[in-house]
Amino acid sequence: MSLARILLVYTGGTIGSMEDPDTGELRPFEFEHLRARIPEIDALEVALEYEPMAPIDSSDMSIERWGELARLLFHRRDRYDGFVVLHGTDTMAYTASALSFMLPNFGKPIVLTGSQLPIGVVRTDGKENLLTSIEIAGKWDSADPERGPLIREVVIYFGDELIRGNRSHKQDAEGFQALLSPNFPALAEVGVHVRFRRDLLLRPRGDARLLEDLNPGVTVVHLIPGMTPEALSHQLTIPGLRAAVLRTYGSGNAPRDPLFLGILTAAQDRGVFLVNVTQCAVGSVDANRYVTGAGLTRIGVEPSLDITLEAAVTKLMVLAGLHADRESLRMAFKRDIAGEQTPAEMIR
Repeated sequence: MSLARILLVYTGGTIGSMEDPDTGELRPFEFEHLRARIPEIDALEVALEYEPMAPIDSSDMSIERWGELARLLFHRRDRYDGFVVLHGTDTMAYTASALSFMLPNFGKPIVLTGSQLPIGVVRTDGKENLLTSIEIAGKWDSADPERGPLIREVVIYFGDELIRGNRSHKQDAEGFQALLSPNFPALAEVGVHVRFRRDLLLRPRGDARLLEDLNPGVTVVHLIPGMTPEALSHQLTIPGLRAAVLRTYGSGNAPRDPLFLGILTAAQDRGVFLVNVTQCAVGSVDANRYVTGAGLTRIGVEPSLDITLEAAVTKLMVLAGLHADRESLRMAFKRDIAGEQTPAEMIR
């Protein structure tokens, strides 16, 4: 039986910082140096190859960088059985979400991972994260007579958790379980054995595509008590704005002030698509639960159910590059693309 061919893509981040044992200084990632530090890589039953991108800190992530990464993965798709992307943790949830929408129906595993401590540090979490990510990317589906990969979507493996990429959120700046999936179960229980939840895994619903023309005209309005009408209006009159995510209270609540609602209505009249996303990490938007949320729905603000901020923003960027008007953008946003939202009938 042939080995799974896995491509390891390095983009930057803490996991790519290797500590010099003599000086203690951090130096750039070198794949052969990594093999020397983690000899277990050679024991994995995969054929592993490596391709670096120009390393950046994940805080410098951009739409252009997402395009570069998505193109690399798409054009290598037929050559490899799976992919592991080394990435910084700060924007990993954004990148994983973006890739899930930019590469619909990719049909092969794209596993993002990183670490809180550099490879080479005695207590690094990078070693286990990397080894398990490679193992997951190379896992065949034993139930598939054509011997396809088990994972066929964008996922994150970090701190003993395998989660859907567009369900992820960074919740801890210091802990080894830095990323979580607040509203969707883990795709696998990782311990002595890796036990996959096959019932949760996505399967392609069409041909693989590359959607690389993202529109940056998306903003986030984080509601706070005391926000002035001027501040709200300023943020919703940005030139070229196509969509805005309203980060609301609780289950999707916002002020009932007619002036506030009037500013939102005026933005929509200008063609800006508004989405209601809760500030809470856990839970969903139920815009009809309280009168303070129903007012937003009444004027046309789209309730987002349990989507994360990261998924909402990147989904809007991808869809705004495809749909020229507010109504077509709204209809496209309501559709599930890559398992990013729980259907309304399953939430209520």
